[in-house]
Amino acid sequence: MKENSCPLNYTMNLIGTKWKPLILFHLLEGGLRSGILQKKIPEISNKMFTQTVRDLEKDGLISRKVFPVVPPKVEYRLTTRGKSLENILRSLDKWGLEDCQN
Repeated sequence: MKENSCPLNYTMNLIGTKWKPLILFHLLEGGLRSGILQKKIPEISNKMFTQTVRDLEKDGLISRKVFPVVPPKVEYRLTTRGKSLENILRSLDKWGLEDCQN
């Protein structure tokens, strides 16, 4: 049996790190500049932020647009595939809100 034959395993390989769901969640409302997105997750290091957005882009969950200005402006937004995770991300957020109040 192949490792990725389990649908949950497949999904967790895409979004199951500490930072990926947070980045995806913050992009649900629309595209954000790199610096603004990173400020929304104060605990993330520059290196980990860069690595995580690259992984998400490689997996087709977010897109990266570079604007030809000085200093460089980079904006991230969810792709259609990334937007399809909205219900999962909002459910996780709702569960966390309810659970931390108990």
